[in-house]
Amino acid sequence: MKKKIKFSISNIENQDIKLVSKILKSGWLTHGKYTSLFEKEFSKFTGANYAVSLSSCTSGLHLSCLASDFKKGDEVIVPAQTHTATAHAVEYTGAKAILADIDFETGNLKLDEIKKKVTKKTRGIILVHMAGYPCEIQKIKKFCATKKITLLEDCAHALGTYKDKIHVGNFGKAGCFSFYPTKQITTGEGGMLITNDLRFYKKIKMLKAFGIDKDIKDRKIPGDYDVKFLGFNYRMTDFQSALGYRQLLNYNRNLKKRHQIAKRYIKNLSKINDIKMMPYSKDCSFFVFQIFSEKRNKIIKEFKKLDIGFSIHYPNSLPKMSYYKKKYNLNLANFKNAINYGNMNISLPMYPKLKNNEIDFICKNILKALEI
Repeated sequence: MKKKIKFSISNIENQDIKLVSKILKSGWLTHGKYTSLFEKEFSKFTGANYAVSLSSCTSGLHLSCLASDFKKGDEVIVPAQTHTATAHAVEYTGAKAILADIDFETGNLKLDEIKKKVTKKTRGIILVHMAGYPCEIQKIKKFCATKKITLLEDCAHALGTYKDKIHVGNFGKAGCFSFYPTKQITTGEGGMLITNDLRFYKKIKMLKAFGIDKDIKDRKIPGDYDVKFLGFNYRMTDFQSALGYRQLLNYNRNLKKRHQIAKRYIKNLSKINDIKMMPYSKDCSFFVFQIFSEKRNKIIKEFKKLDIGFSIHYPNSLPKMSYYKKKYNLNLANFKNAINYGNMNISLPMYPKLKNNEIDFICKNILKALEI
């Protein structure tokens, strides 16, 4: 039986589409009220003092690195197993991205690996909460404070992820979130930065809009502003903000469903020796549900035959990417966990519209692929 199951389906409702259409017809496409509403609601949801909407999570990471004053001669530690945007954000500033191996079980940086990479030039660390699982962030935060190292969080996978009842993104100087189409909520492209540092917030606000010192609502004369420093155009449109705002209002329901799906996957697959997976965690946002298998190619072959959607996060770790491998003459033997993680993981469908019989069908055909 062939049963098409998509890897990802957005949680956009008809009311959301109507609202976007209304904004498009209004002609007020940027600097509108929904940008402000989205930022305020995001701040409320995460418990952060400040939130800034952006064109992408990558732009948020870039601005975080700039606002942290990373520059040529500085080193910033990032996980070897992550999207290339994490390391690129460092490289954009002229600083050097130092790749550290990960913990294979979680996909996250651990303090022991960080300590191996710290030098006198280390100015920052960017943590990634892989697949929505929180890092051992309290230990790392304490270490950073002792060493006077700036801590940033890549929360692209982590909307709804908590550690010690605190939403991730609140532990470092800033946390950056992604609203790419496969993420928990989407604005097409887009992102959000949270911080609890007022000075940092003000700098980010200017950096995202050319370095301009006044919001449009604060200008007594149109176009009357000063440019304090070299900034960028990393703004989000108002119709994107409306789309994100509406989804965020319903996100707790979305998150609850993700947890139910994760529990069903675990129940169906937990007794299979050829598969490893993380245990259930109430702190995880379950951006995706990952399994690990040395027989991944067999699963992929079966999924393609049956039109079951899947992804891999990420098949090629950063040390294997030509840019980083050649520039820093990296030895792959130093990144065994990251490379194994890339070789073995497969991300299964995870979204509120996924039905129980579809989950069971996916699991049944994983067993079939593994000949169990």
